[in-house]
Amino acid sequence: MRRTVPLAALVLTALSLTACSAAVQQPASRGPVPLSPAEVARADSGRPPYTSMDAKFMQGMIGHHAQAVWMARLAASHRARADVRILAERIDVSQRDEIAFMERWLRERHETVPDAAVSSGMAGHDMGGMSMPGMLMPGMLTHDQMMELDAATGPAFDRLFLTGMIQHHRGALTMVDQLFSTRGAGQENTVFRFASDVSADQSTEIDRMLSMIAAMR
Repeated sequence: MRRTVPLAALVLTALSLTACSAAVQQPASRGPVPLSPAEVARADSGRPPYTSMDAKFMQGMIGHHAQAVWMARLAASHRARADVRILAERIDVSQRDEIAFMERWLRERHETVPDAAVSSGMAGHDMGGMSMPGMLMPGMLTHDQMMELDAATGPAFDRLFLTGMIQHHRGALTMVDQLFSTRGAGQENTVFRFASDVSADQSTEIDRMLSMIAAMR
């Protein structure tokens, strides 16, 4: 006597065979393929690489900042008035921080890191190619100007400090302009942000120092 297979069992068997067939035909799902180091670099936000002018800008600005730090540190010992001392302290702290940042940026790219130390009140001669040999970078005080500042105290120091720092800051703005006017330079993300910040911060400080000088009259 033949046994009849229940209809429900036949349906379940058919469904199972269909699922197995589909599993064989469908390739296993794979996760994302890891990128090679070169592909990762190309995908890194599309940022352009730094240029030799970017490195020279950083090298030159280290020496430029070093002179500003030297000037700022005179304020406490040369009887500067309170608002001048506060400004000088801000310049001292901010530009020392920026020197450390620029040195780190250069080291990470295996570029030459110039000595930021100010020797005998002079710094920045032919620093990083931003100026001709024997020439100071834009806005930097001459040796005579720096010695005149060092010899002054009280109100005379205040005026010389403010006028000298305005000259110095305007030189930094010139350096930023030179960077951005050089084809391909100043486009690397970090360099662009830093140079833009220098321009904005020092323009603001110039306006403040002009107001301080006007108040002396």
